[in-house]
Amino acid sequence: MAVILDILTQGLQMILVLALAPLLTGLVRKVKARLLRRQGPPLLQPYRDLLRLIRKEAVVAENASWLFRAAPYAIFAATWVAAALIPTFASGLLFSWSADIIVIVALLGSARFYLTLAGMDVGTSFGGIGSSREVMIATLAEPAMLMVVFTLSLLARSTQLSTIVQVMDFSQVGLRISLAMALIALILVALAENARIPVDNPATHLELTMVHEAMVLEYSGRHLAMIEIGAALKLLLYLSLIIALFLPFGMARPGAGLVAYLVGLGAYLAKLAVGGVLLGLFETSIAKMRVFRVPEFLGAALMMAFLATLLLFVSRGL
Repeated sequence: MAVILDILTQGLQMILVLALAPLLTGLVRKVKARLLRRQGPPLLQPYRDLLRLIRKEAVVAENASWLFRAAPYAIFAATWVAAALIPTFASGLLFSWSADIIVIVALLGSARFYLTLAGMDVGTSFGGIGSSREVMIATLAEPAMLMVVFTLSLLARSTQLSTIVQVMDFSQVGLRISLAMALIALILVALAENARIPVDNPATHLELTMVHEAMVLEYSGRHLAMIEIGAALKLLLYLSLIIALFLPFGMARPGAGLVAYLVGLGAYLAKLAVGGVLLGLFETSIAKMRVFRVPEFLGAALMMAFLATLLLFVSRGL
């Protein structure tokens, strides 16, 4: 009976992240529209857009290879698995043994690899520009992400997400300069990885500045739907990762009962909503930077993550 309950709980988390990803995107769009004194699209508009894309026929270029057709499904699968492994409303779930934070980084890197190859496969100029910019961002974003991982693993003595969550939530970690710097670095990486302002503007198609949109211009129909849901899952993933690592309060402990799971679910939804509102507020109050300044932006994230690891390694009290 306990094994069946664990399987159902793990399945619920996998379905939860998939169901909430478009809603989070809709919330961010709604908040940005209301701050600009516009009515904006409904919260459920992303679900309607995905259904419309799935029903449409996929138009594929004549010179596209099998990679162009397979990449959207590989991107969606890798991102969904990574998002499902992150603790949301409870830690210590059935697949928590495989929820290593380095594995999460590797899955995200795999999805990026497929996307950049797909952007160059057809041979358009926009796809090549977007892929080259995506790789440029990855060269600084991934090291910064790994330095954040090293900071937290030094503190928890493990790279397993459930162990880190339990250390951050149930032990006396206290306020540390290194954790604050790691949090800021992770936020900067999340903005860059999700092509959000100030790195990129997901609401426009300006050929001189776009990154993510340039790689998916040739996609349509169900292929574009897979990429869009993958992008929404990636945004949810990073927000869930920030919540799990730095704001794990309210999360149910391993083996907790139904009441603890419901409390953890409510706390997760509340924190997710607050994160979506803050993201919309941030993007409304700041302008997009030039593409040539993105390395400086990510370089600051890398330096802060490195200093966080160095401070924690030199002195356990910092």
